[in-house]
Amino acid sequence: MKTLRWTLAVVFALFAAVQYNDPDPLSWILLYGGVAVLFAMSATGRLYRPAVWVWLLAAVVWAVSLFPDFIAWIRMGEPSIVGSMKAESPWIELTREFLGLVIAALGCIFLLWKK
Repeated sequence: MKTLRWTLAVVFALFAAVQYNDPDPLSWILLYGGVAVLFAMSATGRLYRPAVWVWLLAAVVWAVSLFPDFIAWIRMGEPSIVGSMKAESPWIELTREFLGLVIAALGCIFLLWKK
């Protein structure tokens, strides 16, 4: 389990590292970087559970704000959001952001579930 936690810490750190060219990089670097730190803390046995709750709450609230855009994408027939790295349409970026927030929230839920 320790290896999985370190692996996920690295994965979330990489998620944070590639956000530098995002339209709003700071918020994404903080979100993904925070989850990476939480996984690293968990791997070392020093997880601070209140911080996990804060990150989970932030991810969920942010995701809820993007949920209508995600539903709009589904209603469009779920067109590809991975055709190119540059988001040509706003719904591409908003759908990707929603899914990224879900991934971060799931990471936090994992940390709370697996002590």
